[in-house]
Amino acid sequence: MSLHVLLVDDDPVVRDLLRELLHANGMQVSVLHNGASLLRRLELERPSVILLDIMMPERDGLRALQDLRAAGEDIPVIMLSARGGPLDRALGLELGADDYLAKPFDPRELLARIHAVLRRRGPVAASAPDARAPYRFGPFELDFSLRTLQREGERLPLRDTEFAMLKAFTQHPMQVLPRVKLHAMLYGDGIAFRDRSLDVPVWRLRRLIETDPSEPRYIQTIRGKGYVFVPGGELSEGATSDARERSGGVSAGDDELSLTPAAPVSKRTVRGWRESAA
Repeated sequence: MSLHVLLVDDDPVVRDLLRELLHANGMQVSVLHNGASLLRRLELERPSVILLDIMMPERDGLRALQDLRAAGEDIPVIMLSARGGPLDRALGLELGADDYLAKPFDPRELLARIHAVLRRRGPVAASAPDARAPYRFGPFELDFSLRTLQREGERLPLRDTEFAMLKAFTQHPMQVLPRVKLHAMLYGDGIAFRDRSLDVPVWRLRRLIETDPSEPRYIQTIRGKGYVFVPGGELSEGATSDARERSGGVSAGDDELSLTPAAPVSKRTVRGWRESAA
């Protein structure tokens, strides 16, 4: 599948030049003339990466980026701007941009930065919508086509990584998913597995759907085996989180969670889960 780039720029000359460049390099391109309707566009299509101009009428690129991240959208964004000073770059990155490229730029550099951002993010950011019927568990409804999660009718902010992880869990309810397998389902074989690489995504998802993330009911940990998704939200004996988060345990830029020791798991429970997962 070719890369899909959403180009958001009010300058028709720039749009035409970039569209021609990206098409010539095998990429699918769609365009948007302003940042005001960016979120609405993402309800219709899921690009691999967004190229977002800053200087635009109605809603500039920085405000559009703020709206994007506030809504939980985790699609990679590369800012394009004639304002290329250190403060401008820092502001764009602090607001959630994955990269920042000052105009004018070498076309080869733009192509290199697109590929670099996608390598860092992994394939989960470009995952396509799914035509399956919505999945309901507890008070939640996961819509695969719209990529939305609602709790009793209220839409919750859902990052792409969280959507992909919840989708994987709902495809395997009441089955133990080893960490290595879950990592492969999210990122494929292109991203090397690290033992702690799932800590932050799991923590974010638990923060979203669990009443008490330190005592998870829907996404439970089986010590030494992996995770299990329990649609009914019933706690199983011995199923306990091996990552009981302290308050404020994750901050921007943290690679790992602050952890407290997990409660022991009974041999009977572990044996039962091993048999059910066999």
